Amino acid sequence: MSQQQQPTRYGYAFNFWGDLGAKSVVPVDAAKMQAAETVVLGKTEKGAAASTMQSAAAKNERAGFLGHDQGSDIARDQGVVISETHVPGRRIITESIGDQVAGKYSAAAPLALPSMAEEGADGITIGEALEAAGLAAGRKPVDWSDAAAVQAAEIRAAERTTIAPGGVGAAAQSAATLNARTSGSEDKIKLADVLTDASEKLARDKVATKREAEGVVKQTFTVLG
Repeated sequence: MSQQQQPTRYGYAFNFWGDLGAKSVVPVDAAKMQAAETVVLGKTEKGAAASTMQSAAAKNERAGFLGHDQGSDIARDQGVVISETHVPGRRIITESIGDQVAGKYSAAAPLALPSMAEEGADGITIGEALEAAGLAAGRKPVDWSDAAAVQAAEIRAAERTTIAPGGVGAAAQSAATLNARTSGSEDKIKLADVLTDASEKLARDKVATKREAEGVVKQTFTVLG
């Protein structure tokens, strides 16, 4: 069979080896990498791992090789990781799935002073970080730990000690309560449903520091490993 008659696998897209190399590139993994790039880099980089994965996963899905909600066990269990190493005037970005490197490239270091970057200048908001976590979560049902993490993020964004009635934290808590009473996984409310348009559901949003944004995603759903 030709390459066009087979799903695009990680071994072809990234020269991965072993079990992961033999697996098809799947939509949920691509969404996780996109969410990770959004949190760490502020956007999805053209030509980086997320765009490659999205293209391959879309082709696999259109060809009927897999479903939209499909993800790999390696990305689920070992995580999708983006790390940065800073050198004078440059930063080295490394993107990995599990223990295999999907891409490594350099970019110019931001001109802003470190204190400005830490304050979150030109960064994403906590609401946007929640939306990225929802995108990465795919069809994961909301549980109590998810609700607690969403509520913590809402409190951080609003700079208050309680969650707002009708807000995203309350919605997450309600979903977790309903899911605990529901037996079938397909009938449970999914995290992506709760976190869609999270920015609009927050009574107040704020620009997050990189550390805060990463913390929101890590607590809400394992994206960065």
